[in-house]
Amino acid sequence: MILPIYIYGQPVLRKVSEDITADYPDLKQLISDMWETLADSEGIGLAAPQIGRDIRLVVIDLNPLAEDMPEYKDFRQVYINAHIVEYDESKTTSSEEGCLSLPAIHEKVTRPARIRVQWTDENFQPHDEWVEGYLARVMQHEFDHLDAKMFIDRISPLRRQLIKSKLKALTQGRYRCGYKTKPVKR
Repeated sequence: MILPIYIYGQPVLRKVSEDITADYPDLKQLISDMWETLADSEGIGLAAPQIGRDIRLVVIDLNPLAEDMPEYKDFRQVYINAHIVEYDESKTTSSEEGCLSLPAIHEKVTRPARIRVQWTDENFQPHDEWVEGYLARVMQHEFDHLDAKMFIDRISPLRRQLIKSKLKALTQGRYRCGYKTKPVKR
């Protein structure tokens, strides 16, 4: 089932998410719904807060980028209880980011190029690894959602001021996008 994506201003996007256990109700169906929602929205990552759930669950599909980045061919992964436990600040990269919860807003964000993450897969097998490159950027973006952050929190105050009217428009339901959304109730 395609779920609505929560738009900037929804309180769940600013709530720190909780770890879950293997007996979380209907987890397999929720993961399936998240994959379907991600495909429908033509995104590459989706965090549970973006569909109204304050749990530490993320799906990432980099396969759409495989033509330009062949290393990501068939890359689809579920991340449960994901935490970034270490940042390698020795090298950073800047790149434009967008977000399904912030339609039509894109800003350049600087992030560490390499991170250490701990997470469990959908079989609740634990993982602890260093990740770098584009996947590290996507993980940081998506895992930020789990910690009540959005990419606009990582831009300069000047840039934030320049997009203030766009953010206000989102909270007022004045936006267009090609996927199902849940705007802030007025």
